[in-house]
Amino acid sequence: MISDDPQAVRRIVNRLRRARGQLDGVINAIENEAPCRDVVTQLSAVTSALDRAGFAIISTAMRECLSEDAKPSDEESSGAEVAEASSDASSAQESLTRTGDAKLTTAELEKLFLMLA
Repeated sequence: MISDDPQAVRRIVNRLRRARGQLDGVINAIENEAPCRDVVTQLSAVTSALDRAGFAIISTAMRECLSEDAKPSDEESSGAEVAEASSDASSAQESLTRTGDAKLTTAELEKLFLMLA
């Protein structure tokens, strides 16, 4: 499962559906012998849409992972292990934001990933 958040899943599925529609456009352009420039433009749009969907999936999973690391997850963890995991998650989040805000939005994480691409 990508996320426990139904809105996040809906957004990702919508992105993938848009990419599928754009891919259908590429196929139609090729079948109808459209100019090469049009095919490449459509193909570029598909690639971008899939990249954005992938980044959305990664950022959603990372956000949930960081949130889970910040909470005590099971009874087997000692207090020191929980404190260390929480500290590591907090440090990771703080290093990603200049304002010191401990929470990043999914959109902010996506932008960070896009900057790396």
